[in-house]
Amino acid sequence: MVTTLCLVRHGETEGSDIPRYKGSLDVPLSARGYEQVRRTAGRLREVLAVMLQERRQSYLRVVHDQEGAANEEGLDVVYCSPLSRAVQSAELIAAPHGLTPVVEDDLRERHFGVWEGLSFAEIKRDFPEAFTAWAADPVRFAPPEGENTQEVAHRGRTALEAILARHPGRNVGVVAHGGINRVILCHLLGMPLENIFRLEQDLACFNIIEMWEQLPVVKLLNAL
Repeated sequence: MVTTLCLVRHGETEGSDIPRYKGSLDVPLSARGYEQVRRTAGRLREVLAVMLQERRQSYLRVVHDQEGAANEEGLDVVYCSPLSRAVQSAELIAAPHGLTPVVEDDLRERHFGVWEGLSFAEIKRDFPEAFTAWAADPVRFAPPEGENTQEVAHRGRTALEAILARHPGRNVGVVAHGGINRVILCHLLGMPLENIFRLEQDLACFNIIEMWEQLPVVKLLNAL
């Protein structure tokens, strides 16, 4: 049984002219962000339909003795982070498929503690030692009162595994954040979390991963 995961990042948010750690702050999409995700929704639908049809010729079907997906056209379900920028994006992604997004709390972005809402320059100025420690070891170091990457990876992985277990053989959309997407991709690729920033996740990008008997096969990465 083949389960298809479509992992999407939300679009641009309001106030993006100055880079800030927004983390768990509830910041809505900007007008440009809406347009980004609308384009992604259309593009994802087109690419997914073609990919599902082409799966009929995949050598993996022979290797795993699998039939094609029950739905060979579009998404069956869409999950999202509870933060408004993800919910708004998920509504746009789900609309062409006639779906309503399901909120999953553990897909929320990393909590950056006292750094949330601050620009990079402000953090370096006000928390120089902590910023240096985070830059040197972003996997294990947590911003003051915040989460480290290991903690985010644990809840992101747990949430994803629960979602996929509910929908075996279906086409599943997940709309989340740059940080969550990266830890999920590291998990699926078997990559150490130390390599997390080798995976780019542009605003409103999408990734497509097929799960063949729980074996992840990345079909598309950071597509726009």
